[in-house]
Amino acid sequence: MQQLVFATNNAHKLAEVQAKAGNDIKLLSLDDINCQDDIAETGLTFNANASLKSHHIYQKYKLNCFGDDSGLEIDALNNEPGIYSARYAGTHGNHQANMDKVLDKLKGSSNRKARFRTVISLLWNGGEHFFEGIVTGTIRTERSGTAGFGYDPIFQPDGYNITFAEMSMDEKNSISHRGRAVDLMVAFLNTRIKAF
Repeated sequence: MQQLVFATNNAHKLAEVQAKAGNDIKLLSLDDINCQDDIAETGLTFNANASLKSHHIYQKYKLNCFGDDSGLEIDALNNEPGIYSARYAGTHGNHQANMDKVLDKLKGSSNRKARFRTVISLLWNGGEHFFEGIVTGTIRTERSGTAGFGYDPIFQPDGYNITFAEMSMDEKNSISHRGRAVDLMVAFLNTRIKAF
């Protein structure tokens, strides 16, 4: 089994990705490799932030790894919150405040189109590979559902009448931005792993 470090300690994200990765890949978190570093997301794009994370781990630990950056892009807000999605309201990870800010800014707006975007930077045997996943949808006027995290309670993917937060992990994984990016990465890794 190949070990691969995911540059995160977010239990939700780890569970989502491990479910996709299957039995050939064992994901390790930053805690698993005793990394307590706060890797600053100073890039101006999802690609740059994902790359910052993977390079930090690879340079320090020399382990195959990947970092991701994800965000919500809303048409009517000029693609905000974008790379600032996790700290849109000021405090990193305050999901309720972030949703409040989005809903407040969209009050009265008829254009509620949005997309979730994930970019993964994989460093595999020293080479960097990028994978991107996008899912389009709309922003609800109020929260619905208790599963998931982040903006999931207000994001309704196209083709569905429920939010991400009302879906099971398997259902969300089958269509989510992160799920789509991870599928591409896993397909790439499977060709490399089977070559050994």
